[in-house]
Amino acid sequence: MGKAFIGFKYLNMKFYVFTFISILFLSCNPKSNVEKEIEAIPMDFELIRFDKEFANASEANLSEIKAKYPIFFPQQFPDSVWVEKMNDTLQNELEVEVLKQFPSEEKMEEGLLSLFQHIKYYFPQFNPPKVYTVISDVDYQNKVILADSLLVIALDTYLGSEHPFYEGIQKYISKGMNDSQLLPDIAAAYSYQLIAQPRQRSLLAQMVYYGKELYLKDLWLPEISDGDKIGFTEEEIKWANDNEIEMWRYFVENEILFSTDPKLPPRFINPAPFSKFYLEIDNESPGMMGRYLGWQIVRAFMENNSVTVQQLMTMEAREIFNESKYKPKK
Repeated sequence: MGKAFIGFKYLNMKFYVFTFISILFLSCNPKSNVEKEIEAIPMDFELIRFDKEFANASEANLSEIKAKYPIFFPQQFPDSVWVEKMNDTLQNELEVEVLKQFPSEEKMEEGLLSLFQHIKYYFPQFNPPKVYTVISDVDYQNKVILADSLLVIALDTYLGSEHPFYEGIQKYISKGMNDSQLLPDIAAAYSYQLIAQPRQRSLLAQMVYYGKELYLKDLWLPEISDGDKIGFTEEEIKWANDNEIEMWRYFVENEILFSTDPKLPPRFINPAPFSKFYLEIDNESPGMMGRYLGWQIVRAFMENNSVTVQQLMTMEAREIFNESKYKPKK
């Protein structure tokens, strides 16, 4: 009886300890409450698979589809252009491959719904667009087009980095042509509408500009990995995390943060096969390391200051840097 009673007390104590820890964890994790609030935001939008409709169209119903989607049929082009496109071998192959990769809209709609709800939560003036999916002849420079209340997504630019259609495209570009990049690309398009353009031409100003974009992805895409947010592979984001302190030391010791040298953005900001430190590590490094460090500065600033996201969008880079108390992880 005594042993049984002691065992019961022990189990009972474990239960209360577990319950207390669970309550403490939840109370210290406001994000979960925020996410519940975001999920409750009503959001209606329309996703139109124009790529499917055009794939199923023919010369017989061309006038019908043109009347339904005039934005995709400029008047200066005769019908013969569209008929030729309908019968084009490459176009038909792209239609098949897109349908394989995106047979249904369900997953895409779920991702867009969550993204739009998150944008609305942080920027209440946001109104969801009408979303069209298209085939663009693999125009990877225009994967996502955002114009007024329209969002156009070129699905043939998200078939997978190793897809045969991408063989002639440089690897640092094709690595971002996975379906995992679709939502981050859309988030980037919206972020550029909200972030004030830097007034200075310094490297730091550009670092913080893109740092703001990536910070918005932190807020809008909480389930997306850091690698996908910036367009890095798993190996590349690990390299960046592991070498953050060495990269920061390089930027400080070489006094390039406040430099306006036009050669710096191609070395550290623009998409590229690797960043150009002019050291042995270059071939190991991903491109855009300036954006990565700018991201860490903005993260540190928001952790150490009581500033709204809207205020962050208009703040100057130097003020953000000075108040960030940024120290790279060791």
